[in-house]
Amino acid sequence: MDDKPVSASYVIDQVIEVFPNDLNPHGTLFGGRVMQIVDTLAAIVAKRHSGRVCVTLGIDSVRFLNPARRGDILVCMASVNRTWHTSMEVGVKVIAEDFRTLDQKDILSAYFTFVAVDDDHKPVEVIAVRPETPEQVKRFHQAEVRRKHRLEVAKQSD
Repeated sequence: MDDKPVSASYVIDQVIEVFPNDLNPHGTLFGGRVMQIVDTLAAIVAKRHSGRVCVTLGIDSVRFLNPARRGDILVCMASVNRTWHTSMEVGVKVIAEDFRTLDQKDILSAYFTFVAVDDDHKPVEVIAVRPETPEQVKRFHQAEVRRKHRLEVAKQSD
């Protein structure tokens, strides 16, 4: 099985303008709303990379960094950081842009693990990902560190 470059499935999208119904009582974007957006986007990236339906296995290291407010434009970026036998890590970053000033601030970063499945919902082999830039190589190596940590924690809880 050949590999596939990160750029083949990378997605950047201006997904949503933050509307009043997206706000919590503090006047900031609901965390659950942004998680819904990024889970969908990450799943699209995983599907584009694998050519298969992919299911979310887990979400690591979710960091809400700053609030988004009414009228902000959310710019979402997602890419495959690393693949293993049947799973892959997709990194997601969200930036809020003030439409008046074009000032940007980081809103969220997260790492999603997906498993590719066949028509019978059984895990299937995932094509390897090939990092193309120094930043992608860095994320590739960091993904392995996160995976080893997850597996170690899972082993300890058995």
